[in-house]
Amino acid sequence: MRPLPLYLEPRLEPRLRSLLEERDLLHTLVDALGSPLNVVLPEQIADNLARFHAVHRKHRLNGRIHFAHKANRSAALVRQLAATDAGLDVASLAELQHALGAGFTPDRIIATGPKSREFLWLAARTGTTVNPDSRAELDDLADLVREHALPRVPVMPRLSGFRAPGTTVLTRPSRFGSDISELDDLLDALERHRDAVEPTGVSYHLDTTGLAEKAVALETCIRVMNECHRRGFRPRTIDIGGGFGVNYLAHAEQWERYTTELTDAVLGKRPPLTWQGHGYGLRNESGTLRGALNLYPAHRPKAAEAYLDDLLSSPAPTLGRPLATLLLENLYDLSVEPGRALVDQCGAAFARVLEVRHTPDGHCLVRLEMNARDVSLEDHGVLMDPVLLTRPGAPDAPEAPVGVHLIGNLCLEADLITRRLVFLPRLPAPGDLLAFANTAGYLMDFNAGRPLGQPVARKVAAYRRDGAWRWSLDEQYWPVDRYRPADKDRSADGSGPADEYSPVDVTGAARHRGERQA
Repeated sequence: MRPLPLYLEPRLEPRLRSLLEERDLLHTLVDALGSPLNVVLPEQIADNLARFHAVHRKHRLNGRIHFAHKANRSAALVRQLAATDAGLDVASLAELQHALGAGFTPDRIIATGPKSREFLWLAARTGTTVNPDSRAELDDLADLVREHALPRVPVMPRLSGFRAPGTTVLTRPSRFGSDISELDDLLDALERHRDAVEPTGVSYHLDTTGLAEKAVALETCIRVMNECHRRGFRPRTIDIGGGFGVNYLAHAEQWERYTTELTDAVLGKRPPLTWQGHGYGLRNESGTLRGALNLYPAHRPKAAEAYLDDLLSSPAPTLGRPLATLLLENLYDLSVEPGRALVDQCGAAFARVLEVRHTPDGHCLVRLEMNARDVSLEDHGVLMDPVLLTRPGAPDAPEAPVGVHLIGNLCLEADLITRRLVFLPRLPAPGDLLAFANTAGYLMDFNAGRPLGQPVARKVAAYRRDGAWRWSLDEQYWPVDRYRPADKDRSADGSGPADEYSPVDVTGAARHRGERQA
């Protein structure tokens, strides 16, 4: 008999842990606003920003930290960042409109991804920096600038298809950006459009966790920048996109044990750990394990700002010196676009338990008042346990671990919150809540919709004031205090009221505002 349970406990930092301890408040919010309910923590995103700034300071680099807006639709998170020196990466017309309405000035916004003419027009009209996804898009932008007699637009063309000379390292193909093999044609196009666009840098984004590929891309971009200077342009910034990742789990050994046991389950060496024996990319062919595990690496010892630090400390594939050193030697700035990493620990999704039942074949099914679109763990391959919040007034029950299948509220066989057999410390009951922690990055609302007319989760912004938790509807949150005098209880950088979880980071905020440090 194998030891159970196979927990995958979420990593919880103090602010998010404190929120999850507010059982009565959270039940009250769900009772009032409905299930599912999303809660975001705007003050946490400012702390995460400070951590990225610390890496820039360590390597003596300048450059903007842009939040990839697509990771979360929250107004509160965007408005909180508008009160800092952060930038915003917008990938649609609606996101650009949201950024401008939240308080971002155009010089702090970059427009990325494939763009409609309407999107390009508003970006050009406001002076937002555009990352052209192709030469055709660059031509389209230049035509709009001339047609509407607009000032030159700053651009940072997106590149892809990097290859390291003299090595076997080749970055994976991408449907985005101009292939590096077409660089001469791209630079020729920039020269033709000198009257309409101003190249301020180059950009890339690689959908990989591999440091080697990203090192190839960054070193190549330095060479591209030098070629731009030889053609008479004056670019200054290399934007390396995002993909810094998040460490979702508290314990490495739980992740290692689970993946080992999952492999054994696929091979039939132990009872299944998933609904109908799903293998997450693994399969059993006559007793031989085939395939590859198609899951997000939920425990990552180096993620977010630590991953960026590792990248900048890595040697350039051909020149051999640290990448940060090459940037400094060439006087280039480094911009980044963290999405998931910048909203790490910035929220949770809550769902009410509707029903608990046992099937004749021994499964325990827990039906929630949410569906798989409301917390898209499966779509993003993220495995972690929810936190059980028993209903107020319920008697305390001893811990009795149980494996359950979490099912959604849609009339679809496929509506499983996760295919994994989830182990909880005790059997939940109708009226309890399950809290899916750390879901602010892509998991909370990226896929949210209204199938069968089911409601989309409301969103609440929670924050600390006077030693207690306060909240507002997400769309009503602004990073100002309505009633408190402006000079009272401010955070260290003046961007908003402080709480007991905020680190003091005066030098980082001052440096990136261009102020002198003491």
